[in-house]
Amino acid sequence: MNDAKNILLVGVGGQGIILVSKILTAGLLKAGYDVKMSEVHGMAQRGGSVTTQVRYGKKVFSPIIGVGQADILVSFEKMEAARWVEYLKPEGTVVVNNYEIPSIVIASGKADYPQGVIEALEKVFKTVTVDAGKAALEVGNIKTQNIVLLGALVKALELTDIDWIEIMKEIIPAKMVDINIAAFNKGMEL
Repeated sequence: MNDAKNILLVGVGGQGIILVSKILTAGLLKAGYDVKMSEVHGMAQRGGSVTTQVRYGKKVFSPIIGVGQADILVSFEKMEAARWVEYLKPEGTVVVNNYEIPSIVIASGKADYPQGVIEALEKVFKTVTVDAGKAALEVGNIKTQNIVLLGALVKALELTDIDWIEIMKEIIPAKMVDINIAAFNKGMEL
C-alpha cells in the first residue's frame, strides 16, 4: 500500500505558488520524507494558471498526481479551485483562498466572474475557506497571501512538528523573512 500524500497547489502566475512548493518540499525533506515535486508554469507571466504537485511519504515514485488522487487541493484563487477540483479525492479537502483575480476575458468584459464557486465546492468536498488577502494585509503586505496559505496548509496536514521558520529563513530573502513569518503564523491561526 502506498502511504504517499498528494498535495495540489493551484493559482495564477505571480501568486507565489512555486515559492510555497519549495518551502513545503524543503520542510518535508528535512523531516525525513521522500518528496517529489512537479510544477507547471503555463502562461504564468500573463496571469495564467500555475500548478505544483507535491507528493510525500515513506517512498514516492512519481511527482505526478492523477485525476481523483489529491488528498488536499490548495487554491490561491477561487476560480482555480473549480478548474482543478477533479484532481481531488472524493474524501479530499479543499483549502481555498477567498480571492478573485479576473482572467483577461473577464477583465475585458467579455465574461463574468463565476459566482458561487466556494458554495459549490462545499456541497461536495470538505472545504476550508481562508481570507488570505485580509490576513496578509493585517501583517502588512498583500504579497504574503501565499505564506498565509502555507500556514493554513501546514495546520490542515498536521505538520506542525517541522521547523518551518528555519526553512523559510533558508529560502526567503533575509529582508522579507520577518513579515513572512508573521504571515505563516497568521495562516496557522486560521
